[in-house]
Amino acid sequence: MKKTLLAATAVVSLSALQGAWAQSSVTLYGVVDNGIEYQDGGENKVVRASSGGLFATVYGMIGHEDIGGGVHVNFQLEQGFSSFTGVAQVAGDAFNRLAWVGMSGGFGEFRVGRQKKPQYLFLDGELDPIAGKSIASSFSDLATVSVRASNALTYFAPRYRGLEAQFMVALRDSTTKPSNGIQLYNAVARYINGPFHLAVGYEQQANAAGTSIQRNLTLASSLRFDATRFHLVYTTERQSDHSLNVALYTASASVLLNPANEVALMYGYLHDRSGKGNNAQQVGVGYMYFLSKRSTLYALAGLVDNRNQATHGLEGTEYSGIPVTPGATARGVIIGLMHKF
Repeated sequence: MKKTLLAATAVVSLSALQGAWAQSSVTLYGVVDNGIEYQDGGENKVVRASSGGLFATVYGMIGHEDIGGGVHVNFQLEQGFSSFTGVAQVAGDAFNRLAWVGMSGGFGEFRVGRQKKPQYLFLDGELDPIAGKSIASSFSDLATVSVRASNALTYFAPRYRGLEAQFMVALRDSTTKPSNGIQLYNAVARYINGPFHLAVGYEQQANAAGTSIQRNLTLASSLRFDATRFHLVYTTERQSDHSLNVALYTASASVLLNPANEVALMYGYLHDRSGKGNNAQQVGVGYMYFLSKRSTLYALAGLVDNRNQATHGLEGTEYSGIPVTPGATARGVIIGLMHKF
């Protein structure tokens, strides 16, 4: 009798444990993106191997646990690296890109930790056909908005009749002055109605020294006609110490020629509102050949026409461009292969 009871108890316990495991999942994912690039910054020219030409080369883990009542506990860890050398993007950092934990349910979602800002996470797909990435993107080449924030608390509101929003605050730490309090505010809202998208984002962030505050406002819209999508974006960047005061206007479009071929064209104009005349124009083109749902061959090119003392260069998705001679024209092209797993 005791043996029968013990066996029954073991079966019930094992079944319960398997049920608990079934409610949790952890997925390993990543992107490997390598290309060969040419850049000309006026006095400087380079041909080099570049990792992260179209997408950042990363590996990571994302996990979810169903704790009942429609509520989930979620986490994500992500590290950037060079798939040409294997070297971490930031030496000494285990997960330099993402490291957060949170909860989601009918109330929306909360995340705590190092995350992409709503200004980037929510708006990147609205900025241009390649989501503000690569040397072909006006946003990548001409804007200065940073992508991620540490010590961040984020709330994602549930979608309501096509309207959704995200809010973030990021706290100071020992690397900033002062070392306590709030360093960053970021809020973004987006409205989707079929093929029409409209988004607005505002960010206010103090520098590490606590001596200046940057304020950014972005208005983005896009419209899709069959296989063609158009984007119009206006953004402003201002520094309270008057070191930065610009407005960026961009227009872009992409056409999916067939399931395997897509082309994109991007244009941006940066107006220096400080009166110094350090304006710039950018033109970018891109071609993507989709070998499969996970693998893409690409060719991307960008040209930045700087005025006066402007030194805007061609910034890759995961790397910096070469130094540009003040007032010179920067140009470049990269051909690469990207695979997601």
